[in-house]
Amino acid sequence: MLFDTDDLAPEDRVDAVHTVFQEASAPCHLIHEHPDRPVRFRVELRQLGDVEVFGSRSSGMSLLRTERLARQDHVPVVAVSVQRRGVGRLEQWGERQLVPAGEMHLVDLSSAYEFGWSGEGAAGCVQVPLDVLDVPVDTIRRAAGSLRGSPLYRLVADHVAHLGRNARELTASAGARPLGAATLDLVRALLVSAAHDDLDAVEDTRLTQVRTYVRRHLTDPDLGPEKIAAALNVSVRLLYHLCRRAGFSLEQWIIAERLEGARADLALDATPITAVARRWGFTDPTHFTRRFRAAFGCSPSEWRRSRRPPGA
Repeated sequence: MLFDTDDLAPEDRVDAVHTVFQEASAPCHLIHEHPDRPVRFRVELRQLGDVEVFGSRSSGMSLLRTERLARQDHVPVVAVSVQRRGVGRLEQWGERQLVPAGEMHLVDLSSAYEFGWSGEGAAGCVQVPLDVLDVPVDTIRRAAGSLRGSPLYRLVADHVAHLGRNARELTASAGARPLGAATLDLVRALLVSAAHDDLDAVEDTRLTQVRTYVRRHLTDPDLGPEKIAAALNVSVRLLYHLCRRAGFSLEQWIIAERLEGARADLALDATPITAVARRWGFTDPTHFTRRFRAAFGCSPSEWRRSRRPPGA
C-alpha cells in the first residue's frame, strides 16, 4: 500500500487518511493537530515474510486507540518503531514516554494507546503478529518500557530504520522472506533481552500451565489448541512450540490422557462403555475402541472384565 495526500484535494484528505490508516494499521481515531490547515500524510505498507514494514510521514497528529477498539481486534500485533523525524509521544499501560528522532519504542497495537507528534514528523516500524512472535504477552509488557536497557537496542533500531528507508527494494528482493524471518528473530531476542527473561524458564512455566489446564479440562468436549491458547493468553503457534520443545504432540497427548481417564472409569462401575467414552471426549465408539486397544493391548470390555473380582 502506498498513499499520499499530495494526490488529493485538501477537502478530501481527512476522510481519506482515516480510511487508509484503518487498513494499514490497527483501527484508531486519528486526531489532527491543526484541522483548520491542509493535512499532509504519506503511508507506505509492504510485506516482508511474516512481518510488515510500515512507514508514515505527516503533519502533526495523534492516533488514539480506545479500549473498545482494542477489543475488536482479531489479530493482535506488536509494532517496533523508530522515530525518523520529530519527537514522538507515546502513552500506553499508564506509562508515558518521549521518543526523539533515531530512537525506538514498542507499541502493542492490540491494546489501548495514544501516539503522535507535533509539527512535521515521521516514523518507520515493523508490525509483527503475536501468533508468529512466540513471546508471552507479559514479557512484551515488561520489555516495552525497558528497550534501551537491552544490548540489542541499537542493533535492532538501526535494522528497523534501514528497513523503513529501503522498504521498496528489500521487500521486492529474492531475499525478502529470509530477511523477514531474521527480523522476527531480532525482535524476539530484543523483547526477551529487554524483559530480562530467562526464555527457558518462561517456557517451562508456560508448559506447566498447559499441562495443568489440559488435565483439569480433559472431559470438556471443546478442548483443543485454540481454547487452550486463549485460556492461557498465548498464541496457538507458541502453544505448539512449547509442546514440540518438550517432545510431544499436543493432540496425541490429550488423547492419551483421556484414554487413561476412561480406563480408570471403566474399572469403577458398570456405566456403559459408550457413555464412558463420550464422557472423555470420544464420540465415535469404534475410534475409542481402536485407540484403547492400541494404547493398552486390549479392548475396553476386555479391560473391564479383567478388573472384576473373581466370581463377580
